[in-house]
Amino acid sequence: MIFLKYKIPSFIFSGILLIASIAAIVVFGLKLGIDFTGGTLWEFSFDADKPSTADFRSAFQSFGLNDALVQPSQGGLIVRTRELDEIKHQEVLSALENSFPGLKEERFDSIGPAIGAELKQKALSAAVLAVIGILLYIAFAFRKIPKPYSSWKFSMATIIALVHDVFITIGIFAVLGRFYNVEIGLPFVAAILTILGYSVNDTVVVFDRVRENLLRRFGKSFGEVVENSLNQTLVRSIITSLLVLFALLAILLWGGPTIWYFALALLIGIGFGTYSSIFVATFLLTSFHPEKRG
Repeated sequence: MIFLKYKIPSFIFSGILLIASIAAIVVFGLKLGIDFTGGTLWEFSFDADKPSTADFRSAFQSFGLNDALVQPSQGGLIVRTRELDEIKHQEVLSALENSFPGLKEERFDSIGPAIGAELKQKALSAAVLAVIGILLYIAFAFRKIPKPYSSWKFSMATIIALVHDVFITIGIFAVLGRFYNVEIGLPFVAAILTILGYSVNDTVVVFDRVRENLLRRFGKSFGEVVENSLNQTLVRSIITSLLVLFALLAILLWGGPTIWYFALALLIGIGFGTYSSIFVATFLLTSFHPEKRG
């Protein structure tokens, strides 16, 4: 299979996706959940008829929670308000149960603004450290690559592909946040870190085969070595990725709302990670290195 003839079209396609994703992030921003902003997220279900959002908001206002935002969810209501301590939590919950028969508390999370800011800083630090660690790992793992090829160029190709995967995933969630009120929290950060790990693993498999073939290329150009390496690893990459994607699809269908967006982020990121390991990272590698025959 001739991969390299698709290098320019794949660069154009990836460039459009990346620019669109960055534009979405800049224009729409990210809708941060209470993990990062602080506050209370309260989810209720109802055995009887669900009350209107206006009636439910009025109930919260009667408790002095004038900032309460009430939104419908599947079969229930979600309330976002300021941070509540346990005493206030139980007081309001008891009053709600008396006012709305059949009400059930499904979820209650309350985080202070200082903790939210700290979690946001730690999440950003974790992502930066992960990228730096990957950069150093690839450079070290491929340090014995034959000259004139550079292990740092292998690292840079990997990092650019990872940035591609992560920004596209974040861009899609910026759109979802703008039009469907999808919030991102710590589970989304965990998904991004998982995408980084999975994508780099997929890329390393191809790059490792490139390194092996460079040692015994027998007069082949670097592009031909990359082409052969892709052909040798293609089936493995596709089968592995499909198995993971099928598992994530099952979680999306039957895993429930709590982890739905976590699984969606993984599905998007790993899907694009499989694409980028073939059509971004390896194509960048051929652009970074001269066409010389062994």
